[in-house]
Amino acid sequence: MRVGLVCPYDWSTPGGVRTHVNDLAVALQRLGHEVSVLAPCADETDLPDYVVSAGGAVSLSYNGSKAKVAFGPATVRRVRRWLRTGDFDVLHVHEPVSPSVSILSCWSAKGPIVATWHSSMERSRALSAMYPIAQTALEKVSGRIAVSEAARQTLVEHMGGDAVLIPNGVDCSAYGHSEPLPGWPGEGGSLFFVGRIDEPRKGLSVLLEALPEIARAHPGVRLLVAGPGDVEEFRARLTPGIVDRVEFLGLVSDEVKAQAFVSADIYVAPNTGGESFGIVLLEAMSSGTAVLASDLDAFRRVTDEGRAGASFANEDPADLARSAIALLSDPIERQRLRDAGLRRSREFDWVTVAQRVVEVYDAVTVTGEKVTEDFRGQVIGRLSSRAGWVDQS
Repeated sequence: MRVGLVCPYDWSTPGGVRTHVNDLAVALQRLGHEVSVLAPCADETDLPDYVVSAGGAVSLSYNGSKAKVAFGPATVRRVRRWLRTGDFDVLHVHEPVSPSVSILSCWSAKGPIVATWHSSMERSRALSAMYPIAQTALEKVSGRIAVSEAARQTLVEHMGGDAVLIPNGVDCSAYGHSEPLPGWPGEGGSLFFVGRIDEPRKGLSVLLEALPEIARAHPGVRLLVAGPGDVEEFRARLTPGIVDRVEFLGLVSDEVKAQAFVSADIYVAPNTGGESFGIVLLEAMSSGTAVLASDLDAFRRVTDEGRAGASFANEDPADLARSAIALLSDPIERQRLRDAGLRRSREFDWVTVAQRVVEVYDAVTVTGEKVTEDFRGQVIGRLSSRAGWVDQS
């Protein structure tokens, strides 16, 4: 099958949707499908051979974050050329109503379209205003997928219709085999955070506020921080007794990220909101690293309601500190979480998830019609009988 995947966000910038699209492309290729990915790209050097640039990206405030997207006449021409030369059996568009190449691809495509919703967001004036425009694209979509119940609810409440729930995947084979970074994890306990450091909802400030209390209980504790942003700004916030405990890695490759996971006793996810899933939690679990996450609904689902990861009260540095201190003091509990996390991550391996996505492709290409509610029930029934992570609501 010839599959066209559309990523609305800059391929050069790390992010959950970009990671999902890349990993899905690789998994589909392993299953024998021919795949091409279209994405905005600020840096077109060293692109994988299956990625086609939709042109440079511009920064836009979207869903509580700064997203780098592409739009405009030049982008429209690139989208149409890619669709024409690709001659895809199915087009799979991610975040179809984002103001970027996703909605442009929906407007321009002529064949079967599958769309995946990743984000969860509350109703807003902007969403209400864009509804008529979005509908002109969504009426062409034959199959709908949501990566989480939160993302599905966003679709239902804002746009109408429903979706098959197929979660994010993780390439379990890519994690857990790396050597730790030089000098890590050390004797005094180590924590790891990855995310855009200057984006408030990623929660690094919450973790840094908790760090002095953690250090009082564990004087040798250190923190690894990976992700783009103004490092010097964050260094300036830290007291002399804390700054030496924090190592900022900046933007890292997937290989270094895999090393950082195994360099930590605990992966901390202090995200404050706007998360519909939590792929980084699965990466940590696949690495054999214990997870401590804020008690967002999306994170609790990934950690199987606390069975595969510990939690703390969202935006509460004191509770984060108490939870981290307890875990650092309890190697038996950390080992239990590592073992449970490894088992949980296997349920989301891309080998399994990609096959579920292909079932939706088959449905829309064989029938050439929209996925009906009856079909949705049939697909969910088949998926539910084989994997406990599919939400049937």
